Amino acid sequence: MTQPTQPGPRPQPGQPGSPSGAPPPARAATAQPAEAEKLRELLRTPGYLKTLLFCGLISIPVSLAAFWFLAGLQELERLVWADLPRALGHDSPPWWWPLPLLLLSGVCVGQIVTRFPGAGGHVPASGLHPGGPGAAALPGVVLAAVFSLPLGATLGPEAPLIALGGGLAIAFRHLTGTPETPMSTALLGAAGAAAAISAIFGNPLIAAVLLMEVAGVGGPQLFAVMLPALLSSGIGSLVFTGFGRWTGLETGSLTLKSGVDFPRLDAGDVLWAIVISVALSAAVALIQYGGRVTSVRVARRPLIVTALCGLGAGVCAAAYALGTGRSPADVASSGQATLAELAGDPQAWGVGALIAVLLCKGAAFSLCLGSLRGGPIFPSLFLGAAAGVLLAPLPGLGIGAGLAAGLAAATTTALRLPVSSVLLVVLVLGSTAMMPVAILSAVVAFVTSGLLPAGPAVPPVGRMPRPAPSAPTAP
Repeated sequence: MTQPTQPGPRPQPGQPGSPSGAPPPARAATAQPAEAEKLRELLRTPGYLKTLLFCGLISIPVSLAAFWFLAGLQELERLVWADLPRALGHDSPPWWWPLPLLLLSGVCVGQIVTRFPGAGGHVPASGLHPGGPGAAALPGVVLAAVFSLPLGATLGPEAPLIALGGGLAIAFRHLTGTPETPMSTALLGAAGAAAAISAIFGNPLIAAVLLMEVAGVGGPQLFAVMLPALLSSGIGSLVFTGFGRWTGLETGSLTLKSGVDFPRLDAGDVLWAIVISVALSAAVALIQYGGRVTSVRVARRPLIVTALCGLGAGVCAAAYALGTGRSPADVASSGQATLAELAGDPQAWGVGALIAVLLCKGAAFSLCLGSLRGGPIFPSLFLGAAAGVLLAPLPGLGIGAGLAAGLAAATTTALRLPVSSVLLVVLVLGSTAMMPVAILSAVVAFVTSGLLPAGPAVPPVGRMPRPAPSAPTAP
């Protein structure tokens, strides 16, 4: 017969085993100094300082290479979509113009995927990737971008630039004999990629934040902490804005008058932003789902399906031009140039043209995501802006809040990077007045897209995993 055990002393709050689960006071008091001491030790490490210096130096040739690469892409695009049509007697590209160009794009990219190391870079449907490929894969990355973007792929240049910058930084590390460690490889890849893409955004801060989010150093825990803080900051800003407007009192803020006046936020802006974010997030998630399905089919038959996807994207652009009388370049492009026209003169776009560009560019975007090579940032920005302009006449909304909500929701869903998406919206709008709406839309879109099915996994580039052999049946 066992003796009953005597109950021991109950753990006090703050001790291990206590219901609160909080660390002991002594441990909590020493946690922060311990982390600060680790940082000081890291900064004193010769290897880290050498890597930091090398990152600063390597950004010079990487930025030069990225500049000439991006400038070359833009010159080729101008040649194909402006100079050649004029040489043939057309003021603008005719409706059939994207059909042969995108068919050629699909044929050439299909050849690169099957014949070049690295298969021309990662599939855009899998999102942005940190770091860079090996030096042997860089020619395929450059050629795939050249045969995708100037010929009318509905993709942006950021993914090839990230691959180019990260790959060059790692390749230069091998040339100099710098010790190869996991930390140095990650730092060099991120630094090279940030140096390469800072040119397309015109803001080094966005490039740095984007690469930090893409690298995902904190993993899911980072987003678990970041989303509540991001949402709370947006709501807090709305509350401060509202009380300042209602009471006439001021609390002070670190802002400068830019000379551009945006309308004050009101309840209608906030409510419509939530509705727009949910709907637009579902629409962009559907586009991504189609891109993932397309990538599976491309992996099985890369030559034929890539060519058909390119031709399909050209059909979308041609159908848009025939139906609206506008240029097919509105659909067959990244959307960077057209975005400026849309935001600068939204009244120039009728309701029919906005609906047509959303449908046709969305379909072309989905096809290109799974087949050609490029990035998702600029097409998603354009789709968000077009949706915001289309819905701006809703009662109590307005063009400023509509653009902010559409841009933030579409970009967050496409990238799964809420902080970078909010910064991109501020950059595009050129004002922080709509930042609370952008934050709220980004958080709502992030949660909504996370609850929707992601679709099939994107296969490895250049090959399709073989199915496992079935077990032999017994006689």
